[in-house]
Amino acid sequence: MMKKSKSKTVLVLNGPNLNLLGTREPHLYGKETLSVIERRLVAAGTAAGVRVECFQTNHEGVIVDRVQQAKREGVGFILLNPAAFTYSSIALRDALTAVQIPFIEVHLSNIHAREPWRAHSHFTAVAVGSILGLGSRGYDLALDYAIARLKSRS
Repeated sequence: MMKKSKSKTVLVLNGPNLNLLGTREPHLYGKETLSVIERRLVAAGTAAGVRVECFQTNHEGVIVDRVQQAKREGVGFILLNPAAFTYSSIALRDALTAVQIPFIEVHLSNIHAREPWRAHSHFTAVAVGSILGLGSRGYDLALDYAIARLKSRS
């Protein structure tokens, strides 16, 4: 029974330094804080009858553990902003492919319009899709898609 209700859960995972949103380079990442974005996502999920859980960490092993836990919980969909892990974390990519939970990669900035080393993501090829460069609105668009996909499966 627990697994069935969790299958209508969207897990929003945020990587390193996203806890600094609102103050960190607002010209790139916007002025909204992560807590404001998370509250908006939780409210949108509640209105749609889907549970939204949010998690942020600056530690690679912790986010890998959370992905593995999501599988055990029966989470139905993941929204992932890997932040700096985008360019470095094979461990997180392997965890996501191992658990086989569909996910959307979200970036606040357009990683392709920045430094050349940011243009390659370890996640794009295994994600359902990627949304980048739309600021915090990218999370909303990703959540809309995740909700529609979860509802179509039930």
